[in-house]
Amino acid sequence: MSKGLIAVIVVVLILGFVGCGKYNGLVSKDEVVKESWAKVESQYQRRADLIPNLVSTVKGAADFEKSTLTAVIEARSKATQTTINPDQLTPENIAKFQGAQDQLSSSLSRLLVSVEAYPQLKANQNFLELQAQLEGTENRIGVARNDFNTVVKDYNQEVRTFPTNLFAGIFGFAQKGYFTASAGSENAPTVKF
Repeated sequence: MSKGLIAVIVVVLILGFVGCGKYNGLVSKDEVVKESWAKVESQYQRRADLIPNLVSTVKGAADFEKSTLTAVIEARSKATQTTINPDQLTPENIAKFQGAQDQLSSSLSRLLVSVEAYPQLKANQNFLELQAQLEGTENRIGVARNDFNTVVKDYNQEVRTFPTNLFAGIFGFAQKGYFTASAGSENAPTVKF
């Protein structure tokens, strides 16, 4: 064998080993993104599971505005129907998912503000506990979303960095989408009683 052929074989072997390492690293990071997305979905599901209890408590304690309760129930239904496969975490799909969740958040906000008109409900221990659970869930959602964005940043950085970007392109690893703030979230909400 000639020295040129041996050199080509050595280069191919080195690239093969580097490629395997890069590929395995991308697979590992992709799985971390999927796991993190599952945690986000779990927190949204926790919120969706709490809503029927909240609505039942409100219904039982007050003659409440039917339209507000209906809006919460419909928003919950829409939010639980909008799901994303972890392999399709594009910015567009995440925006669609977030839009459904924003509608639910808005309905819940109206529900909680409307409750102010019912002093007997505000003093109801079950309602106070559910309200605390809902607040805790919203905080957990925020943490899960931030954690998701952190692992997506790490993954996207790896996918875009040379020479990994070459292997990412060959093996079909594309960038993932981030959660972003909802439109208008930079403005503080107005609460009126």
